[in-house]
Amino acid sequence: MKIDPQCGKPFLPLRRVGMVTPATKQQFIIAIDGPSGAGKSTVAKLLAKRMRYTYIDTGAMYRAVALKAKEKGVRTEDESALARLAASLRIAFVGKNAEDRVLCNGEDITEMIRSPDISLLASDISTKASVREILVGMQRKMGGEGGVVLEGRDIGTVVFPNAEVKFYLDADPNERARRRFEELIGKGIPVSFEETLEEVVQRDRNDTSRSVAPLRKAKDAIVIDSTDLSVEEVLDRMAQSIRAREK
Repeated sequence: MKIDPQCGKPFLPLRRVGMVTPATKQQFIIAIDGPSGAGKSTVAKLLAKRMRYTYIDTGAMYRAVALKAKEKGVRTEDESALARLAASLRIAFVGKNAEDRVLCNGEDITEMIRSPDISLLASDISTKASVREILVGMQRKMGGEGGVVLEGRDIGTVVFPNAEVKFYLDADPNERARRRFEELIGKGIPVSFEETLEEVVQRDRNDTSRSVAPLRKAKDAIVIDSTDLSVEEVLDRMAQSIRAREK
């Protein structure tokens, strides 16, 4: 501390008149809900990168439980066993070589959870209230501080009903089935378009009719139909809506 030689007292720090400390930019919770195949995962990942936010794939968490239940022989009818299993899992999302990966208890399960049978099993498991309670708790812990993009079926209605920005991304069932079919064929999974369309229709039926946290639009969600839109067009619409909320 410097001393003023004239009075023998410490120098006081100078105040910069008219200067204010810039406020920290608000970190939003961005919720993206919608049916299977609407493009939520693709858009959410890219939006998170554009915003420099963390991406949380909540659907992958249910798929992780489904995968481990299948491996361990836990029946979907045994809800208490499924809940114990879910509580035992450490699920994390990490970036590796510019690609997001899903880890479960340290194991990379990204590819294993994308098969059609795991998709349908995850849809069934997501109807279990005790499992949802555990996974929703994990999701709230991951995203509660903001600066996150989450996608799923009930993010804006149940997980984060007070999210600053909510989107509901939809598309025609046939278009969603086409996207899913091309994704599976590209991964070398032998399926027909008819089988894929039936899977999409079944997922819609399960997601909208379940008694616990069914798929529905939040009242304040911004609806985007991606049927005839490119990924970039969807992203631009979302970014425009987010900028409007920042003002």
